[in-house]
Amino acid sequence: MTKQEKNEVIELLKGKFSQYNNFYVTDTESLTVAQVTKLRSVCFNKQVEMKVAKNTLIKKALEGLDAEKYAGVYDSLHKVTALLFSENPKDPAMIISSFRKENNNERPVLKAAFINGDVFVGDNQLKALTQIKTKNELIGEVIGLLLSPIQRVIGALQNKDAAKPAEEVTEAPVAEATAPAAETPVAEAAAPETIAAPEAPVAEAPVAEAPVAETPAADIAPEEKAPEA
Repeated sequence: MTKQEKNEVIELLKGKFSQYNNFYVTDTESLTVAQVTKLRSVCFNKQVEMKVAKNTLIKKALEGLDAEKYAGVYDSLHKVTALLFSENPKDPAMIISSFRKENNNERPVLKAAFINGDVFVGDNQLKALTQIKTKNELIGEVIGLLLSPIQRVIGALQNKDAAKPAEEVTEAPVAEATAPAAETPVAEAAAPETIAAPEAPVAEAPVAEAPVAETPAADIAPEEKAPEA
């Protein structure tokens, strides 16, 4: 590889390191050509970029961008190195884990991972990286926590509103049933007793005495005419 070609690779890698906040440093040694091709295909389908480069060129690219920022990655640059670049911090970890299971192999080996400024070193970090929360997942959890109290308040108000009609329905029939029972029978029973008492004496007194007063007047009249004859 000429010096110009090396410089071109370094500039290409610098562009990738600047573009992505997440990248994995893996060891693909002992993988067959067919396996490497398959790994590239899986990465492509998951929108993960895979780049194989010499360790010296990778280090120069990182040092050219920020030597201190990427210092934790340098010790992992040995043997065969394949870089996996991704927007999603845990996609490369999921790809490595699944690829191992499907091929009954321990390759590729995770040497290091750079996730949003943090460096995870060693293959024993792979499981933890498969469980890392993505930005969207964290936002979803925060929204869920914020909405939870609001949903409880809305639920309580809905239950309260639903309970009010039930109480009104149970009380209304009791009031309606009591009102007619108290008013109607009492009024009907009292009316006949009050009216019947005064009618009997008023009808008997005047009718019986009127004919008795007129009979003596007729008897006196003939006695007064008799002397004149």
